[in-house]
Amino acid sequence: MGLKFTKMHGCGNDYIYFNCFETPVADPEKLAVQISDRHFGVGGDGIVLICPSDKADAKMRMFNIDGSEGKMCGNAIRCVGKYLYDNGIARKNPLSVETLSGIKTLHLNIGTDNKVASVCVDMGKAILDPKEIPVALEGDTVVSHPAVIGTKEYKITCVSMGNPHCIVFCDTDVSALPLEKIGPEFEFDSLFPERVNTEFIHVIDEKTLKMRVWERGSGETLACGTGACASVVAACLNGYCKMDTDVTVKLTGGELVIRYTDKAVTMTGPAAVAFTGELPD
Repeated sequence: MGLKFTKMHGCGNDYIYFNCFETPVADPEKLAVQISDRHFGVGGDGIVLICPSDKADAKMRMFNIDGSEGKMCGNAIRCVGKYLYDNGIARKNPLSVETLSGIKTLHLNIGTDNKVASVCVDMGKAILDPKEIPVALEGDTVVSHPAVIGTKEYKITCVSMGNPHCIVFCDTDVSALPLEKIGPEFEFDSLFPERVNTEFIHVIDEKTLKMRVWERGSGETLACGTGACASVVAACLNGYCKMDTDVTVKLTGGELVIRYTDKAVTMTGPAAVAFTGELPD
């Protein structure tokens, strides 16, 4: 028997999920590189292992397309919640999931078919201290800070949602940005000692943002849950949006609703199964 998997996505941010309650996965770094390839593998932004936990209902480990392990993925954790509930592994609401960024609480929205349709995740508090993000700049926060990336100067705002984010607000629609060029310039700049996810934002109004994202280790993806959270935090810090208000983030693959308060950032969005399969021995 080969290794069974489930392909799932949240707003098009797609990963290949493995049930490690049943079968452990050896060498996930190598497996992520092999099967995430969209031409020669299953195809995805990486792989996610759904594992037992002695601290929560389950533990999530996620690996990017380049084999690097990420600390947290907002779209992936919603899919983990759906997998746990729909498959009877943890038939409860809310659920708790252990990650490298701490334990996250998931509130499930159950559809008429008694399966999870969407999930609201308590993502915890936004981290603004440059040393903890990390970003190699002084001060208590990095908000609209001028920085030369590549050959161009940008105003950057930096936030961690368990992983580092750099947010850039753009005066025009972000659809035409040459992200394949400027994304790697941000990801590998010396300002970011652990590399960085970069969000390019066009503010539509105080309750709506349009976003494109370059994820470290994966390149451009259709959505990024932690990135949407970080972008709403940054928008509030820059005066574009208001705290404790639902803000819709329009991503290439769909929409997420984010609320930022002093206590936590919450993210609500869909989780869907694309297909299931089995890898050959």
